[in-house]
Amino acid sequence: MNEKISCPVAGKCGSCRYTDLTYDRQCEKKAAQFASLMKPFCKTESFLCMENPMHYRCKVHAVFGEDRKHNIISGIYEANSHRIVTVESCMIENEKADAIIQTIRRLAKSFKIRPYNEDTGYGLLRHVLIRVGHATGQIMVVLVLASPILPSKNHFVQALREEHPEITTVLVNVNNRKTTMVLGEKEQVIYGKGYIEDVLLGLRFRISAKSFYQVNPVQTEALYRKAIEYAGLTGKETVLDAYCGTGTIGLIAAKQAGQVIGVELNPDAVRDAIGNARANGVKNIRFYQNDAGKFLLQMAQEKAKVDVLFMDPPRSGSDEAFLSAVCTIKPKRVVYISCNPDTLARDLKFLRTKGYRVQRAVGVDMFPWTDNTEAVCLLSN
Repeated sequence: MNEKISCPVAGKCGSCRYTDLTYDRQCEKKAAQFASLMKPFCKTESFLCMENPMHYRCKVHAVFGEDRKHNIISGIYEANSHRIVTVESCMIENEKADAIIQTIRRLAKSFKIRPYNEDTGYGLLRHVLIRVGHATGQIMVVLVLASPILPSKNHFVQALREEHPEITTVLVNVNNRKTTMVLGEKEQVIYGKGYIEDVLLGLRFRISAKSFYQVNPVQTEALYRKAIEYAGLTGKETVLDAYCGTGTIGLIAAKQAGQVIGVELNPDAVRDAIGNARANGVKNIRFYQNDAGKFLLQMAQEKAKVDVLFMDPPRSGSDEAFLSAVCTIKPKRVVYISCNPDTLARDLKFLRTKGYRVQRAVGVDMFPWTDNTEAVCLLSN
């Protein structure tokens, strides 16, 4: 793609840092940066770009507020501030999600629903979160409110679905705290099942409001295909999926493994993972709610065997306790999925001092137009 995109709020938003480059050029830049970072470890494979790098985000969040004339506005926070940048449409967000947000803004005015004011603490509507099933077309709308009562909620949902019948579920989430977190603890389903489903590499996954699910499903399939390829599964291996979330990579790997163990600290994610295994009829996988490092050490103490380890840590990377536990149990192969190549390089240095060698590495453009790069590395001992 040799065209640049034009975004009137790119400078204030701060998300898309590469709008001054064509997509082909930004892929070249990201590939070169990743190759440089991996140079001490191995030669990188061809960078995995996106065929259509527009409107790929299937999870869209908008914050609501007022302008100086008390008109309802919605958009995103300006970089490093809590000033709202009004967004009508976004080149990387799902187009249906953007249209639904515009409709909610208009309906909020007609239903006399005031946006929340962070300074005064008055008002009701704080955020709207929308999740779209890329393969299924199912759409979830989450209305994040400062208090649990949405006036005329049934009429509001009816009016919203008259304009957007593709919406399959609507939830009210209550966030009455002074916090930068979008979602609060309490939620109520006011239409539909309270979740959506999507299909990834032939498996069906349930996505709730708080579930972790990659925001770019198209590139997630490319990422996971490469991870499974690196794992080199033959149908006999014991696989451990650390930081397993809702079980996506572990469930995909289970088709080619002997048995899979998933470990995740978040209890909501573990519950979703168990449900996803049941829904897909995958019987050779077990999920445990635990700290991944502690779980690995327990396995080592019990002299349990792990042939292949998948690890997909947060942006901060893994801590030394987890990496030490990896080196104690000594899986033959480690497939490291990273959303931050800088912390990936740091962790690879540690693992290399313990006898692991980096065999293969590839960068994946999960977030076109931004300066972020996802990566997969294969290590063996």
